[in-house]
Amino acid sequence: MDLGLQGKKVLVLASSKGLGRATATQFAAEGADVMLTSRKEEELIKTAAEIKEQTGRDVSYFVADVSKGEDLEKLIAATAERFGTIDVLVNNSGGPPAGKFDDFNDQDWYNAFELTLLSYIRTIRGVLPYMKKQKSGRIINITSSSIKQPIENLLLSNTLRLGVVGLAKSLALELAKDQILINTVGPGQIRTDRVVEFDEAKAKELGTSIDAVQSSKQEQIAIGRYGEPDEFAKTLLFLGSFANTYVTGQTLLVDGGLVKAI
Repeated sequence: MDLGLQGKKVLVLASSKGLGRATATQFAAEGADVMLTSRKEEELIKTAAEIKEQTGRDVSYFVADVSKGEDLEKLIAATAERFGTIDVLVNNSGGPPAGKFDDFNDQDWYNAFELTLLSYIRTIRGVLPYMKKQKSGRIINITSSSIKQPIENLLLSNTLRLGVVGLAKSLALELAKDQILINTVGPGQIRTDRVVEFDEAKAKELGTSIDAVQSSKQEQIAIGRYGEPDEFAKTLLFLGSFANTYVTGQTLLVDGGLVKAI
């Protein structure tokens, strides 16, 4: 299948490692030029070089903290200057701290809001002039399986990631006339550093091994194992491609059958 990505310009947030890196790699492998971003320049230099060597595409990077509006403005300006336009935006961010309701004050809530919801609003606002001008664009928001089923001890994430779903569903109605499609994808237990960190913390809390924790969690997944970042990224690749011409405003989990909610 021709995904229509040859020569397209793609911005992937939080992309030096994990789901963001896997997604950027998939787009570059299909012929897109990609802008990476994260807070750590050393990781970005390494990741950009590796993806460029693997795919032969123009892979650039820009250091930015996605929770800071000024950084995002500079990121979008740099991407447009480098590539001339932005065809695809993949929104992504790290997750807010774990904890229960009594653990957080107002500042904690605001920090989580800036990281997981306002950052997406800001980047969408920034790329829309380019997409509207060319009457074409794709926006993918990476969230969490908590948009369908809350995850224990992740109150901040459970609350704010649902805002991303509402945002995308609303924007789908506004943007369709300009052929801009927007969708939300939530990962389940994908083997990333964040998931491993949670497993290590759970093992310490229970006084058991990380293997025991992971085995218990994998028993709850229909496919019986954790997913890999590349498996997750392949779903984003289609939704963010120009082979996707009719899917917008949708919310999809890539979780191996973990979440039982409809």
